[in-house]
Amino acid sequence: MKFVFFLAFILVAGFTHSQTIYDFKVTDISGNTFDLASLKGKKVMIVNTASKCGLTPQYEQLEALYKKYQNQNFVVIGFPANDFMKQEPGSNEEIESFCHKNYGVTFPMMAKISVKGKEMHPLYNFLTSKSLNKFQDSDVKWNFQKYLIDENGKLVKVINPSTAPNDAEIIQWIEGKKS
Repeated sequence: MKFVFFLAFILVAGFTHSQTIYDFKVTDISGNTFDLASLKGKKVMIVNTASKCGLTPQYEQLEALYKKYQNQNFVVIGFPANDFMKQEPGSNEEIESFCHKNYGVTFPMMAKISVKGKEMHPLYNFLTSKSLNKFQDSDVKWNFQKYLIDENGKLVKVINPSTAPNDAEIIQWIEGKKS
């Protein structure tokens, strides 16, 4: 009888677990494993980036945002992607050099991935699918689309690529102010 109760408990617990970003491990731009569970308790902005895009100057604002709020439990994570007009053609090493040299990027950058289509990375499958993220369906419209993740690893907002990283709505969210 105890075994049946235990089995039932495990089944119920398994069905009630809601997926978060903490369930994912990714590869950083240097080839190391980056466990997103290490971000528990932080607000996270996930951004798909590209080096040869009209929106590439957003790197400067992303870095400024990261520097200003990194000690207030906030982190920006960049995911280079070559999905839109081949605007991120370089290797991970070339991307890292470009970001550092041109924008002084110090926020975590991950290895180049795909954010749409058949090769979509599992993290982006989670971010874009309401059945997984329990928030909303979305398509990655272009480079520099922003996904805001709360301190519990839950997706809470999708921000248009053309919206500047230092937009008032984003700042208010980071600072915990109501709009």
